[in-house]
Amino acid sequence: MEIAAGSAARRSARWVVPVLHASDAIAATLLLADLAVVVFSVLMRSLLNAPVEWADDVARGLMVGSSFFGAASALARAENPGVAFVVNRLGPHARYLIDAIGALLVLIVSGLVALYAIRLGALTTGQTTGSGLPLELTFYPMGLGAVFMAIFALELFLRRPFGQVLRAVLVTGAVALVYLAGDAWAPSLMPSSGMFMLLGFLVTLAGGLPIGFALALAALVFIWVEGSLPGVIFAQQMARGIDNFVLLAIPFFILVGYLMEANGMSVRLIALLQRGVGRVRGGLNVVMVLSMVLFSGISGSKMADVAAVGAVLIPASRRAGQNPGNAVALLAASAVMAETIPPCINLIILGFVANLSIGGLFMAGLLPSLLMAVALIAVCMIRGTKNAPAPVVDAVQEPLAKLWGGAAVSFGLIGMIFFGFKSGFATATEISAFAALYAIVAGSLVFRELDGRAGIACFVQAARRSGLVLFIVASAQALAFTLTLQQIPHAVAEMMIDLSRDSGTWLFMLLSIGILILMGSVLEGAAALIIFGPLLVPVATLLGIAPLHFGVVLVISMGIGLFAPPLGLGLYGACLIGNVPIEVTVRPILGYLGVLLLCLLAIAFVPAISTALPVAFGY
Repeated sequence: MEIAAGSAARRSARWVVPVLHASDAIAATLLLADLAVVVFSVLMRSLLNAPVEWADDVARGLMVGSSFFGAASALARAENPGVAFVVNRLGPHARYLIDAIGALLVLIVSGLVALYAIRLGALTTGQTTGSGLPLELTFYPMGLGAVFMAIFALELFLRRPFGQVLRAVLVTGAVALVYLAGDAWAPSLMPSSGMFMLLGFLVTLAGGLPIGFALALAALVFIWVEGSLPGVIFAQQMARGIDNFVLLAIPFFILVGYLMEANGMSVRLIALLQRGVGRVRGGLNVVMVLSMVLFSGISGSKMADVAAVGAVLIPASRRAGQNPGNAVALLAASAVMAETIPPCINLIILGFVANLSIGGLFMAGLLPSLLMAVALIAVCMIRGTKNAPAPVVDAVQEPLAKLWGGAAVSFGLIGMIFFGFKSGFATATEISAFAALYAIVAGSLVFRELDGRAGIACFVQAARRSGLVLFIVASAQALAFTLTLQQIPHAVAEMMIDLSRDSGTWLFMLLSIGILILMGSVLEGAAALIIFGPLLVPVATLLGIAPLHFGVVLVISMGIGLFAPPLGLGLYGACLIGNVPIEVTVRPILGYLGVLLLCLLAIAFVPAISTALPVAFGY
């Protein structure tokens, strides 16, 4: 939808600018405070043997507040991902009308999130968390962040010509009146609340409504039509979706990615890889794959990885005379390969929603990602030009010893992440906090490239990006709650078990792969895993499939869908970073995804590829 793109959506009214600055400042400050709380808690527990009882509750509350303010800032900048494939094929008048209706729906959802969250805060006044802190301190910041979101949504809606605004209100009001009339005069002929929810989700998704808002609106439609549920339960479920200490790893690892880019780690690692690969066949493309392997092991965020690597290597591929469409396609395929390299955010999300060991998932993903990386490198070398020199970034001209010295600091960050899990010194969230602290210290004291202004920008960008992700997680939790009320998970489980009973587990595995590829291309990756992970993992366990093995298969399948044309949102993001139209990437990306699909089938039907390392490390 054009609410999620286009130059017009990036121009803000003057009165919005100070509000946006305030939203940025609050989101970044809450994220910084969260980092300080987690680091302080770990140091007190580990060094002084004095656990801080209130730390987890405070950290979760700060994350909820930071997420909603970050999501509000992202909405103001029109960064919310949506599926524009259908809308872009309509005529201009229809597209403008749908775009205006979408903006109105975003305003309605934002306003209701704010209303219900503030009302929930009032209802919980006097209640306390496990550590004795006021419970409403979680809901009031969430509601205030949603108020900012509603302000930005209102400005986005009213920015349009008056005729578009009026038509959007009339059409939306007419749809509501038709439903109310049918419910009043012929309730027996009306579809069920579940059918309304499904139709609302599919229609708004196809209309380009940002995914987080499409998920939230679907949950709201069910609550409205069903009639017996209070509205505050919607806000309660949204807060529940992200009010978990494990999910704090997401904003922290995203922050690490931005800090790496700002403090020079990214360029140094890529320069060292270029020096090491040298003049091998397809050298620049091999560097791209290896760079994604390294960066995925540090930042955890796929789009942060794509941005860090693409910002350096896509211009280099242009200077080398390569087809930029092929370079972007390889970048996207490398991001799929890196989906199971720890500390991938989607592994953390799946472990959280499906109750799987995150450390076990990290170990289970290593060999599958190695298999896919080797396959992509082999393709690059086979298709590459013999002895073609790889264009270099400026840093590659530095002495090799200096490059190794700078890269060693970056490798220290990777070592901290991996050894932290195995040693048991800290949880995934705590390790991510120390990784962010390490990146700040390295950038400011070792490389001396991270000043105060750049550091503040990193916190603002990380809060905004993590707000986008966590708002989708929160909305998906609200929708998952309504699905559970309708016993859809149970029905899906029964159907899958019946099919597998007759045809064997291989059919269940293929169906699961197909579902996640399809849903991964339509939904944002986290949303697909949140909805289908809890549905499918228990069924796989009942059928005798190792949960960690199955979890890796789901994440890779989702990744293929996320970067698959024509709907894959990840591919659109890679094209934006590479500044190429998606049409020129379709043919090369299909070839790369075909190779990755063959690897996925091998991973799915040879469980040892996923289970060998978890068994060896005791998971």
